Amino acid sequence: QQAQLEKRDPFEIARNYEEKFHQDLSRINILPADAYPRASETIDLMLETIAKLISSGNAYATDLGSVYFDAQSFESYGAISGNKLDSLKPGHRYEYSDEGDKRFHADWALWKSAGNRTEMVWDSPWGKGFPGWHIECTAMSLDLLQNRIDLHIGGIDLRFPHHENERAQSNSIVGHEAVKLWMHGEHLLFEGRKMSKSAGNVVLIQNLLERNLDPLSLRLSLLENRYRSQMDLTWAGLEAANATLKRWRSNMATWGEDEKPLVDPEILGAIERDLDTPRVLLRLRALEKDTSISGEMKRSIFLYADALLGLDLNRKIEVRPLDPSQQELLQLRAQARNDKNWNESDRLRDLLADAGIAINDGPEGQSWSRI
Repeated sequence: QQAQLEKRDPFEIARNYEEKFHQDLSRINILPADAYPRASETIDLMLETIAKLISSGNAYATDLGSVYFDAQSFESYGAISGNKLDSLKPGHRYEYSDEGDKRFHADWALWKSAGNRTEMVWDSPWGKGFPGWHIECTAMSLDLLQNRIDLHIGGIDLRFPHHENERAQSNSIVGHEAVKLWMHGEHLLFEGRKMSKSAGNVVLIQNLLERNLDPLSLRLSLLENRYRSQMDLTWAGLEAANATLKRWRSNMATWGEDEKPLVDPEILGAIERDLDTPRVLLRLRALEKDTSISGEMKRSIFLYADALLGLDLNRKIEVRPLDPSQQELLQLRAQARNDKNWNESDRLRDLLADAGIAINDGPEGQSWSRI
């Protein structure tokens, strides 16, 4: 549909979004995967996988050129979501609207007949068509991960029917539990609403950059929340996270130069308890304020936490020089301090703070830093 609207090749559109996706991954410190398979380039693999499911009795082809998975052939269907076949009724959202040739209402398409469709279709033993929604994940993951997948991650909305159907397909192919552990992240809201194009509230990494926010402020904001819990992201929260990153990086520079991380049992325990990242951040905030712990030890523990969290806490802070008007305010304040004109000194401090400049008064005079 998007290709028709833009009058562009669908593969061109896909590559454009793919490039932006990789760029954004880098900006928020997500390590690149070993492989990024494309469904459009693994059609032959999908056809082989579908043929295996037909041979094993888990799928059937129809006279109309489509192939369906026989849901009733997989006894443990519903193990992920708790849904049972005998309680699923026709018309549920898992059902495709134009599948009148399937035997059972809960069966799903592995291969769809092209019908009048002319783009993104391929030849197959059952006629020209295109793969169903679920088979591509089974075919590519089993091939790349050699039939055993340690961890399968996805949003909570994919638990049913997508992951339920994927599990049925994969297990039917390999004859055992293909996935050791399924993990599902809850929905992400923005300013109290589900993020969607129709609502006009989609926020991109580029939008953070336009507001002079570090992209890692998004990463920190997400780490403030348990992955199992719904999160309401806000601009205020992102700005607070950005300020926290600046403060921690500034502190790291004052806590010494040691590059050796120190394992912290409390942080390790929180990670081992179902990735309790909010507890890790609470620990870091407590350490930051703890006057009984040396700066060197704080730095070592923060380095350890950062190796887990990926927030670049040891990044050197780039200090922008003051512009002429800010330099003048700074000089006027220094003069006011020398003259013991405390009211004027405080007024100028507030003006500098409004400009994003924090003043620190010490034995050797005043110093400044960016807020």
